[in-house]
Amino acid sequence: MKILFLNYEYPPIGGGASVATEAILKEWTKTPDLEVHLVTSAVGSALEHIHLGGKVYVHRVPIGKNKEKLHSQSMRDILAYSFKSWMFLVDFLRNENKKQKFDVTLAFFTVPCGFLAYLLKFFYGIPYAVSLRGADVPGFSEKYDHFYYFLKPLITFIWKKADAVIPNSKGIALLAKKTSPNQEMHIIENGVDTLNFVPKLESRKNSPVVFISTSRLTPRKGIDKLLEAFAVAVGRSKLPIELHIIGEGEQKETLEKRALELGIEANVKFLGRIEHSILPQFYQQAHAFVLPSKNEGMSNAALEALASGLALIVSDTGGMEELVTDGKNGFFVDPDMKERFADIIVGLAENPETIRLCGEESRRRAEERGWDKVAEKFENLVLKN
Repeated sequence: MKILFLNYEYPPIGGGASVATEAILKEWTKTPDLEVHLVTSAVGSALEHIHLGGKVYVHRVPIGKNKEKLHSQSMRDILAYSFKSWMFLVDFLRNENKKQKFDVTLAFFTVPCGFLAYLLKFFYGIPYAVSLRGADVPGFSEKYDHFYYFLKPLITFIWKKADAVIPNSKGIALLAKKTSPNQEMHIIENGVDTLNFVPKLESRKNSPVVFISTSRLTPRKGIDKLLEAFAVAVGRSKLPIELHIIGEGEQKETLEKRALELGIEANVKFLGRIEHSILPQFYQQAHAFVLPSKNEGMSNAALEALASGLALIVSDTGGMEELVTDGKNGFFVDPDMKERFADIIVGLAENPETIRLCGEESRRRAEERGWDKVAEKFENLVLKN
C-alpha cells in the first residue's frame, strides 16, 4: 500500500502539525508493507530526498524559506510551496506511475495541501483525505479572518470532494461544522511521545515554582493575558514563582517589553525556540504548564506537558476539554479574568500535593495517547476510504 503525504510543515519548520507529521512517519517506518512519501518544504535552496527508514521517504522542495521564521509561514511561503510542490509532484508521479500508483493522498491542512490533493484526484485519480489542523478551519484565528472570507467556498469544496475529512479534535470538528454542517467527519486526535516526554521529579527544584508555556508568540495564544495575571500572582504568592516562555513569533518583542512594564522581568524568562529533541528536559524542570489560548486544535504542547506529568492551566477551548478535567489534572481559566487567573496560579504554586496529584493524572491520560495508536488510525481510515 502506498500513501502520498502532503504537509508544508515538517521539522524544523512549523509547530504542532510538524511534530505530528514527524511522529506519524516514524511509526510508519515500522510497517513493512506500507510505503509513504512526504512532500514538504525545505529550509535550504536545494531539493532534498531523505529516507527515514522502512519504506518512508521525505522530499523537501525549496521555497526560499526565511531561516529566522521557521515557526510561522507567510503567504509567500504557502504560495511558493504550492507551486514548487506541484511541479515536483507532476514529475514525481510521471516516474511513479511506471511502478505502482499511490492508493491515497493524505493532506495536512485544507489549504494549500488539501487543494493540491484535490488536483491530484482530478488529474491522476488518486483519492484523498484532508486532516484539519486548526488554522485551516474558518473562524479558528482572527489573524486569517480576511482570508477565510475569500477561501470559505474553496475550503468547503475541498472537504466535499475529499474521501475523508479528519479533524484533530472535537472542538475543531464543531468549528468546521459551522462552515459545512452536513460534512461527514472522522476525528483522529493528536498523540504524544510518551517515551521521551516523561516525568522526572528529581529535576524539579523546590524553589522557585516554575510555570512553563510553550507556544508560538502570537495574539491567539494569549501570552499577553498570562503576563498580566502572572504579575498579580507574583505579588500575592508566598513562594517565589517563575514563568518560562518557550517559542518565537511576531509578539516576542512586545511581550518582552510588557514584562518590563509589569515589573516581572526577573520572574519571566523568554527562552526562544528550543530544539524539540531537548524540549523534554524543560518540561521536567517545571511544575505546571500554562496556555490561555483563544483557540486550539489539539495542542501538541499541552499533550507534551500531559506526558511530562504536569498540572495544566489552560483556557477551555478547542481540544483542551479532551485533555483536562477541571480540578482533576489541571484548571480552566478565562484569560480575561486576571484576578481569578492569578488566584489559580498562586493556589497551585502553594500546594505541592495538588501539583503531584494533577501530574500523576496527566501522565495516566497521556499513556492512552501514544503516536503508534494515532498512526494506526490514520492508516486504517485513509486506506479504507
